[in-house]
Amino acid sequence: MITKPKGTEDILPGEIREWVKIEEFIRRVASLYNFKEIRTPIFESGELFHRNQNDSSDMVTKETYDFFDKGQRQLTLRPEGTAPVVRALIEHKLYIDNPVSKLFYINQTFRYERPQKGRQRQFHQFGIEAYGSNDPLLDVECIALACTILKGLGLKNVRVRLNTLGDETSRNNYRNALIQYFEQYEDNLCTDCKERLKKNPLRILDCKVDSKKEYFANAPKISDYLTDESKKHFEKVIEGLSALGIEYEADERLVRGLDYYTYTVFEIEYNSTALGSQNVICGGGRYNNLIKELGGPDLPAVGLAFGMERLILAVREEGIKIVGEDKLHLYLIALGNEAHTLASKLINQYRLQGISSDIDYLEGSLKSQFKKADRNKAIFTAILGEDEVKNGTINMKNNVTNMQETIQIENVQQYIVSYLNHHSHCKGCTKNTEE
Repeated sequence: MITKPKGTEDILPGEIREWVKIEEFIRRVASLYNFKEIRTPIFESGELFHRNQNDSSDMVTKETYDFFDKGQRQLTLRPEGTAPVVRALIEHKLYIDNPVSKLFYINQTFRYERPQKGRQRQFHQFGIEAYGSNDPLLDVECIALACTILKGLGLKNVRVRLNTLGDETSRNNYRNALIQYFEQYEDNLCTDCKERLKKNPLRILDCKVDSKKEYFANAPKISDYLTDESKKHFEKVIEGLSALGIEYEADERLVRGLDYYTYTVFEIEYNSTALGSQNVICGGGRYNNLIKELGGPDLPAVGLAFGMERLILAVREEGIKIVGEDKLHLYLIALGNEAHTLASKLINQYRLQGISSDIDYLEGSLKSQFKKADRNKAIFTAILGEDEVKNGTINMKNNVTNMQETIQIENVQQYIVSYLNHHSHCKGCTKNTEE
């Protein structure tokens, strides 16, 4: 038997409605903040992600899926959403008509890492990217959007962790201080951090191994190396969050996993057993140099990304019911060839009118067809036999009230819709009855 590759998951019919509902909610929230959806290719030129030999992030050095196509072009499956959106922004010159471009995506992403709870090798991300402004309140808006999604879904036990990496001068000064400090402990560093010390020592602060060692607590802090401009930017972010009533925790060890971040960085954690030790549900920050680095204009930018699998695990952990029971509106039982032909025509008409319908295609007995109606949780079960075909009628049973009556075939659609519109437990089943 062939099974799915390690690190991938099938999203089965019983789960997909929950995914769709959450995605619809996310799209509504993004629209409220005036973010426009964008979709980029699942694979890109390899140099889009492997553009910097000094990049020490695990995603770039260890986790990308790289391959050559038949034209010997090096391609990479998308490991994150920001760089592809920046590439599209530059290629299509989206910044010309919209000096401040606000974009979002929901896509599949690929990283070759050890599968964990809520983290697979193929996973889904929702992300937003805002370009063209260095206003600290745009940083605040991104964090506020994330909090609006979490609050709107009913999630509790979340916290915002916040830091700043400052401008280029601040980063360089801090980088030099970290190198000078950690060089004296180089023999004690883990293998990865020894490499990070040469390329990007800020990434040492994100190490889960070395962070537990005694000397780590006395490492230099970014706040001692910030320029006045960087301090003012961060103070404005804090003021903006406070004005919106968004609670946060300042954490000078927070650096994020990708090397292109500047100024504000943040993570939102969900504190429960649902995600295990990997409890970060959302993260992001400012990356003012990336657009220029990829060949575009010198535009500031800020963004964030959610792991959709983690978000859905958190929703389930809270016991939040996103969707109601999956019910079929009508199961039509046809008895005889003539009735079966007519039934096929009728359910097609009902479907076009927004009524979810089905019939039996296995020529089962009357008893077995009633069982199928029950398995599909049909609100109505209808019987169409030879006599009904002749009389132009149909026998309808309401499985909620157990009431039965015979009605004219031409009245079935109005009969069902009228019931659905007057019973809240059936609303939301189709676009015609959605609240």
